[in-house]
Amino acid sequence: MIIENKIKSNIYNIRDLNIMIDSDLAKLYQVETKQLNQAVKRNIKRFPKDFMFQLTQEEFEKLRSQFVTTKFSMTRTPPYIFTENGIAMLSSVLKSDISIEVNIEIMRTFTKIREFALNYKDIVIKLQNIEESIKLNKEDTKQNTKHIKTAFELLSQILDDTVNTNNNLIGFKV
Repeated sequence: MIIENKIKSNIYNIRDLNIMIDSDLAKLYQVETKQLNQAVKRNIKRFPKDFMFQLTQEEFEKLRSQFVTTKFSMTRTPPYIFTENGIAMLSSVLKSDISIEVNIEIMRTFTKIREFALNYKDIVIKLQNIEESIKLNKEDTKQNTKHIKTAFELLSQILDDTVNTNNNLIGFKV
């Protein structure tokens, strides 16, 4: 559970993609960032642009401004960003036992995030349907009360799912 929380706290949303940053991955894999990036560069054909890309300078500055701490103060060049597919590909270039274990946990975490998002999407659709129904039944107070109660139950379900999975809010938009 501890590693899952570490992984979740290092997943961000950039360009509408759930991604991880090279330096965060290196820490999880217990290697230097330079070592991770060198392994990727030696195997660059395995990492097309939808698997890995480098932030633009503008995106990097926005990313820097998101952190109160000095997470990127030592780095002058924009980091490399890995999508879920790129992280899966990392397991083929980083072959230590720890990288295999960490990679498995990262893939499980991405799957949980996807499942949560799908569940959340269904609940949002249900809430939108309730809203439409309330608009149509303006005069029927009893029916509207029933709809509002259902809406609160759905919102409680979202909160329970979030608390029970220790799900951190994921990332930010660049």
